[in-house]
Amino acid sequence: MATVCLSNPKSFLPSLPSSASSSSSSSSSSSFSTRKQIIVCKAENNVSNFSPIISKRSLSISLASSLLLSLTGNGIFNANAAILEADEDDELMEKVKRDRKKRLERQGIINSSSKEKGYLQDLVYKLSKVGQSIENNDLSAASSVLGQSTDADWIQKVNSAFNKFTGSDEEKTEIDSFNSSLSSLVSSVTKNDIEGSKTAFVASASAFEKWSTLTGLIEELKGL
Repeated sequence: MATVCLSNPKSFLPSLPSSASSSSSSSSSSSFSTRKQIIVCKAENNVSNFSPIISKRSLSISLASSLLLSLTGNGIFNANAAILEADEDDELMEKVKRDRKKRLERQGIINSSSKEKGYLQDLVYKLSKVGQSIENNDLSAASSVLGQSTDADWIQKVNSAFNKFTGSDEEKTEIDSFNSSLSSLVSSVTKNDIEGSKTAFVASASAFEKWSTLTGLIEELKGL
């Protein structure tokens, strides 16, 4: 808003009718003085109104600088992120190489261990016969396949095959689960416990299948 400056308020009042010359002179002087005052006031107002424009420009420059710094910071962040991703890629590649090496080593052991694979193939056949016998409620037939205890020769051979092919803790856990379930199966069959036999058989077969999957032997054994 413009500010009006009044240094001489009388100059805006009408002149008194004293004489023509003095009236003319006074009027001319008053008019000139009024225009001068208005011009000066406008100039002052323009100067005062110019300050916000400068402030806005400074603010714009400041915001532009902040944006530039922000973009530069993002560039550094993106560069760091790229480095981290490269490191993760390297770690992933190393893991892939290690896993591939383990698979090749495992496959070499499997290929050179036909006797142990034979023990495991025999286990598949025995479990199949025991399952059929339990399904038919013929526990005497199941007992003739399993034997009377876990000290049977075929069970010892199976465990020797397990030890041959097992490498990880997860695989060992499945072996322990299988042996525990097999012991319960032999006991339930001997006691003529049909329900207990069914439960123990499912647990034994499940543990053996998981172990075979982990070791890669599931593709080598028939009937799984």
